[in-house]
Amino acid sequence: MSDIPNENTPEKFERLCVSKPADKAGGAGAVYHAMRHAIGKAGVARAKDALTKLNQKGGFDCPSCAWPDPDGHRSSFEFCENGAKAVASEATAERIDARFFAKHSVAELAERSDLWHDQQGRLTEPMVLREGGTHYEPISWEGAFDLIAGELGELADPNQAIFYTSGRASNEAAFLYQLFVRAFGTNNLPDCSNMCHESSGLALKQSIGVGKGTVTLEDLREAELILVIGQNPGTNHPRMLSTLQQAKEKGARIVSINPLREAGLVAFSHPQRVSQVLGGKTPLADTFVKIRTNGDQALFQAIGKRLLEMEQAGRSVLDCDFINDYTAGIGEYREALKRTPWPSLLDACGLEMATVNDLAEAFATKQRIISCWAMGLTQHRNAVATIRELTNLHLLRGAIGIKGAGMCPVRGHSNVQGDRTMGIFEHMPEWFYAALEKEFGIDCPRETGLNAVHSIRRMKEHPGSVFLALGGNFLSATPDTGYTAAALRNCRLTAHVSTKLNRSHLVTGKQALILPCLGRSERDEQANGAQWVSVENSMGIVHSSSGQLPPASPNLKSEVAIVCGIARRALRNRKGQIDWTGFETDYSKIRSAIERVIPGFEDYNQRARQPGGYYLPNAVKERRFETDTGKANFATSPLDIERAEPGRLLLMTIRSHDQFNTTVYGLDDRYRGIRGERRIVMVNPADMERLGLSTEDEVDVHSFFKGEERVTRLYRLIPYDIPVGCVAMYFPEANALVPIDHIAVGSETPASKSVQVEIRKR
Repeated sequence: MSDIPNENTPEKFERLCVSKPADKAGGAGAVYHAMRHAIGKAGVARAKDALTKLNQKGGFDCPSCAWPDPDGHRSSFEFCENGAKAVASEATAERIDARFFAKHSVAELAERSDLWHDQQGRLTEPMVLREGGTHYEPISWEGAFDLIAGELGELADPNQAIFYTSGRASNEAAFLYQLFVRAFGTNNLPDCSNMCHESSGLALKQSIGVGKGTVTLEDLREAELILVIGQNPGTNHPRMLSTLQQAKEKGARIVSINPLREAGLVAFSHPQRVSQVLGGKTPLADTFVKIRTNGDQALFQAIGKRLLEMEQAGRSVLDCDFINDYTAGIGEYREALKRTPWPSLLDACGLEMATVNDLAEAFATKQRIISCWAMGLTQHRNAVATIRELTNLHLLRGAIGIKGAGMCPVRGHSNVQGDRTMGIFEHMPEWFYAALEKEFGIDCPRETGLNAVHSIRRMKEHPGSVFLALGGNFLSATPDTGYTAAALRNCRLTAHVSTKLNRSHLVTGKQALILPCLGRSERDEQANGAQWVSVENSMGIVHSSSGQLPPASPNLKSEVAIVCGIARRALRNRKGQIDWTGFETDYSKIRSAIERVIPGFEDYNQRARQPGGYYLPNAVKERRFETDTGKANFATSPLDIERAEPGRLLLMTIRSHDQFNTTVYGLDDRYRGIRGERRIVMVNPADMERLGLSTEDEVDVHSFFKGEERVTRLYRLIPYDIPVGCVAMYFPEANALVPIDHIAVGSETPASKSVQVEIRKR
């Protein structure tokens, strides 16, 4: 095309307004904004139909975060503000059809903002961008499937194809997708977990043998000490606040460890308590630990070192019976901490010894301890080591595998954990491949596939790939936006299964497809009747989800139907006995196949359908640690802290309150007091003074890594209560500054929370 589409959100300012950050989350404000979005986008009737079935037994699962629903009684309004926004976005009355694409060229659409893209409404029919074309045009479903199959068939090697998965995909769709990919002959299955909790899964697998959380909602309510680390639940997991409120009311101490003081952990006003809607609130975090960006590993080592010193001084603070019976490596851990000097630890985390002593005392006097965390821990170079250090503290106290204690990585997308359970991973264990081969008569490849970062490199360095995405906004979710855009443009075909327009549709290969699918909230009617799907939440509960709303268009297909349609064409002459048509018409057949392949899914069709679903097995809850030693492993890691060079600052990317992942619903970060603008940089006032900068200066931000420089332009500075030497910016806009090679050791998650930057006045 003559005009290269813009891979970034256009550089322009809106209407910045800054006020004092909020002192609580929830309350009447949350109710108002939830209803304003829902009714404003979907209309009264459609909004009512959607919200009254959202997260209800027999209803549909929220397409937003993966926070679990209560096991027992559920209120009539079992959703949060961001859940309502997600459903409103999906249930919108606005539509995008062929006339829309005839009116707007790809280049013109790329000059619009991500917010504008979301506001245009639901995609209604499959569209194709032909080689050399400037506009998307209609294509039949059969034509789209034939195009994908033809391009895949032209590849010299199946490993030239990349198959991405978003956490919005159901268990059924994800299982069929990975089956198709492996029958095609590759393990190239990058997914959104590669960008978020991959570090958690690897660290927990190495330490305790299970790469998932080990607690339930009831455990949180029974905990004595809850750490919320590198996480902003008020924006990203608002329903978590009601659970924390219940724990607080039962006497739990809550500690927030984060560079930013977030309103949701200061206090919470429950939207369904009349007294709190009218102004009352429950203070949540007893302690706010304002840690330096990427100082967590040092803090956890410091707490462990102090606990060992307390034990050596004669206090009985370690659970010696648990350590002796269930763990390995305590000696090496003890010696490693002895060799680590106190000044190095305190300097690295930016905290006083009094803070470390206070936290160590809390650990020493409590055993029902739960640690919750999110991207603030997982997106650093030392993320895996940091999470293992946190796990070490639980092992010292025996605070795992008992009621009210354990590890709680809080997943971001609604079924990202279920997708991994279904086999969306570049290197599954041998038993999984063997089970697929036995069930379907295929030959599974054993070569490790490509994760997200390696997929981007492959597409960039080797032109001619085919890229297929089951959901998501790959370009905006991944690091190094310019590099990723160049990689996608190198492809012979890019194709996206989507509900809404996003930037990944506008930065394409030689040809591109948009394949519109049903949303989670919509009825799924197939030849064998109405269908339901299943998902797995953050706490390992598998349950059903049944769409309730009329589809946005009669031309939409379900994710399952799209996968089956592609597979039928692409695998026409391949080995195997896979009944794609049977799977498409009757999803119970998919679940029966899952039951035969994956342990823990016995009687799947019945158990997933029962009210509330069921828990998958978790060996750690029974204090069985399926590691290489057969025990829970203490980890020893050298202190590895990202240090900004003189004149530079350490950037962390964050979400606004008006977004979920890469989807932007509005321009207000209400709880932080920033409205009407996303192109901002939060800076400590002392750093602004030191660097000769002023409030609302227009600046460009440059990042540096191994001699390479990246830049994103036209931002405004905001003074903010953030540690000296640290800055914060919203993603996906700031992803352009995250180097493709700046990744976590082991997990290879992009290190988006510790990027060295310079701020330059325009």
